[in-house]
Amino acid sequence: MVGIGETDYYRHGASPDPEFKLALKAILAACKDAGLDPRDIDGFSSYSDDRNDASRLAAALGTHRLRTATMQWGGGGGGCCAAVANAAASIVAGLADCVVVFRALAQGQYGRFGQVSGVETISGEKAYLMPYGVLAPPQRFAMKVQRYMYEHGVSQDAQRAIALASYHHAQANPRAVMHGKPLDREKYDASRWIVEPFHLYDCCMENDGAAALVLVAEERAREFRQKPVFLLGAAIGSGHRSGAIPHNAPHYASAGFDTVAPDLYRMAGLGPCDVGTVQAYENFTGGVVMALAEHGFFEPEQANDFLTLENLIAPSGRLPLNTSGGNLAECYMHGFELVIEAVRQVRGTSTSQGRRNDVAMVIGGPMVTPASNLLLGSEAAL
Repeated sequence: MVGIGETDYYRHGASPDPEFKLALKAILAACKDAGLDPRDIDGFSSYSDDRNDASRLAAALGTHRLRTATMQWGGGGGGCCAAVANAAASIVAGLADCVVVFRALAQGQYGRFGQVSGVETISGEKAYLMPYGVLAPPQRFAMKVQRYMYEHGVSQDAQRAIALASYHHAQANPRAVMHGKPLDREKYDASRWIVEPFHLYDCCMENDGAAALVLVAEERAREFRQKPVFLLGAAIGSGHRSGAIPHNAPHYASAGFDTVAPDLYRMAGLGPCDVGTVQAYENFTGGVVMALAEHGFFEPEQANDFLTLENLIAPSGRLPLNTSGGNLAECYMHGFELVIEAVRQVRGTSTSQGRRNDVAMVIGGPMVTPASNLLLGSEAAL
């Protein structure tokens, strides 16, 4: 990873630019960061049905040729890491030399991302949920989290600590939408319920903007302007019948990483003790509790002891979490801002730098299928 770029981040519907222009701005910023001529890009990778067509991007950027275009299928924000893995696989397979991974959202142009709109027909999982009033993501995911909290004795304090850590880090990050808007325990507790066990501050924002990064093969990494960051491992997938409907998976109270996390560690040759910082996708804080446990940072019954604000903040915490503010407080760029922040951690340029920055983890959206994750590292970690 030799270049990263972002647009300004806006509240949903507030971007002055259309989505395609946002995507181009982020890609050009990533190329500038790398010292790369954008015409040398020969591949694009994205996820969650991003609307910015690779051929149109290639034409707008004036690329010499387009050699690969990949779109991660399914999983919504669970695909934010998979898009990086797919780009890397294209390079390793010889399908491309320089691939840009990106995500762009302009909800003023296309409608609010998390809002339920009128539909005449429904299918799949929603057919078992919407007739009974389970309309929006917080309602759908609350049931999994409630089950998990009940089974393992997880308290509201664990979710609160995750929210407070994200807001704490956002106060040091001038790019964050919630910069200058701190959150404390009293404000969290006084906030309205969205659906139990989620308070307002347990739920991600909705935003406009775009983010992008540039990948090349390892042997080319030192040709560019920035300190290179290496992809040590990636994993994509889900467990047995995780997509069973209606909410009938054998392992129901799960973030979906019980099979994916071991694959990640096996590929990288690392374990939880090697990870310096984690950027974990908070669609809802309860999913982060589950995902961190499934990645082996603590046993589920230890969640209340491990997940405290002191343990989750940089630089002194045991596991600095979402050090740019994450989906809760920096920006909901469908999780791709988490990948950008992991690169910054390894470079040593984060606004809330962890004490250890040789290895950084990204955990994509939990409680969806397929899910995905990444381990990034410095040259010393290779």
